[in-house]
Amino acid sequence: MRFTLSLFLLRMFIGPILRAHCEQDWSFPKDFRIGAASAAYQVEGGWNASGKGENNWDWFTHNKPWSIADQSNGDVACDSFHKYKEDVAILKDIGFNFYRFSISWSRIFPTGFSNKISKEGIQYYHDLIDELRSNGIEPFVTIYHWDHPQILEQMGGWVNELMVDSFTDFSRLVFQEFGPKVKYFATINEPSSFCSGGYGGTLKAPAWNLTLNAEYMCMHNVLKAHAKAYHMYDQEFRSTQNGKIGIVLPCQYYFGQDNNDTVTPDIAFQYDCGWMAHPIFSKVGDYPKIMRKRIDENSRIQGWPRSRLPTFTQKEVEYIRGTADYFGLNHYTSYIAVPVKRETGKVWENDRGYYQTVDPKWPVSASSWLKVVPEGFGNILRRITKEYGKLPIYVTENGYADHGSLNDIERIKYYYGYLKEMLVAINDGCNVKVYIAWSIIDNFEWQDGYKNRFGIVHVDFNDPGRKRTYKKSAKWYKDLLKSRKLLPVHNYTNNN
Repeated sequence: MRFTLSLFLLRMFIGPILRAHCEQDWSFPKDFRIGAASAAYQVEGGWNASGKGENNWDWFTHNKPWSIADQSNGDVACDSFHKYKEDVAILKDIGFNFYRFSISWSRIFPTGFSNKISKEGIQYYHDLIDELRSNGIEPFVTIYHWDHPQILEQMGGWVNELMVDSFTDFSRLVFQEFGPKVKYFATINEPSSFCSGGYGGTLKAPAWNLTLNAEYMCMHNVLKAHAKAYHMYDQEFRSTQNGKIGIVLPCQYYFGQDNNDTVTPDIAFQYDCGWMAHPIFSKVGDYPKIMRKRIDENSRIQGWPRSRLPTFTQKEVEYIRGTADYFGLNHYTSYIAVPVKRETGKVWENDRGYYQTVDPKWPVSASSWLKVVPEGFGNILRRITKEYGKLPIYVTENGYADHGSLNDIERIKYYYGYLKEMLVAINDGCNVKVYIAWSIIDNFEWQDGYKNRFGIVHVDFNDPGRKRTYKKSAKWYKDLLKSRKLLPVHNYTNNN
């Protein structure tokens, strides 16, 4: 009994001391900014309020509800259109000094074109931006986060080169109206997600499912649209607004199937990240050489008169190259790249010559695609730095999915692990300047509807008032932002 009591006392008093000694002081750099994010269709609601026009996700969820896991939509979502002041108050209370949100294209251009502009739509975003600024929160505007007027989708969407000029018209109005108050812009969010998932697949609107064809055309137009908006900002607005403008790219990290295979992970990086990044951030521009080689070869074998991967002129290559003030990175998870042997005269598997899998030992989240692999985050930051130089990296999304628990310890573990790896990468020389958590509140998660939750603040979607409630991760973030350093996960378990 005396021995048991002594052991208990030892654990009580010595244990915390040992834990504190073993945990490194993971402090954030003094000039480092930490924020949270959302996107218009996912949180705003008010889908037809104040004259807003129909967008592609309105049409998609209304006409193909079976495409969404719970057959839901974003008609009301979090009702942030009416509750934006409450959301800003939450951001301020937690301590975030950055808020990334997007502009609803069809709320500004109800007909889809610049011939009719909604004053009510513009005023909503002025009100939101003013509320953020008056509370000491820096607005970070994403011009396009997957929702565009449905009329443009009926005309071919991002597969039609018309979108280049349409997006430029929309961007010009955004800069004119909000640029004097906003110093950080992202043109387009995750182009590979909607190009592959929406035009090459069925997971995103418009679900064309024209695999290995339409997604290449989509990306070609996205890169042109981004570059045109960037140059337009340079020529018309930068001298007076002096803001930063970039693009947001989803880049995962790829491990080799074995430690000796360094070639396949490199190829996977070029297809996954380089497809979007190489034309903008590399010294030579254009698509990665491995993509050009393999897709050209496949196209010839398949009898196409020209490559399915479109070709930029040299003038277009030079026009697109260098069109970003920072590298916007969305990162959630990692994969293992497994090479597929190619027989002579046969096509490259899936245009790539590899397939992706995961390690069964990696912890899972509520989203089947999201495995918890913190070391992959540090690795992708180092890889981007190695590939494109020490340009500023803004981590514009990073987060964890569960089913809505308020006691979200696994989310805290995720954030702790990923943020620690980011700090290690910064110490290794990666120029990471901004980190933005996805997301501030639970919201409509595209094809998953409201089934999976990424918010650090819970939203009750059964409540007409969409009640917000802090999860433990929100309290963890509040303490982190106050102390400016990572805080041990065990401080937030049920027993503490």
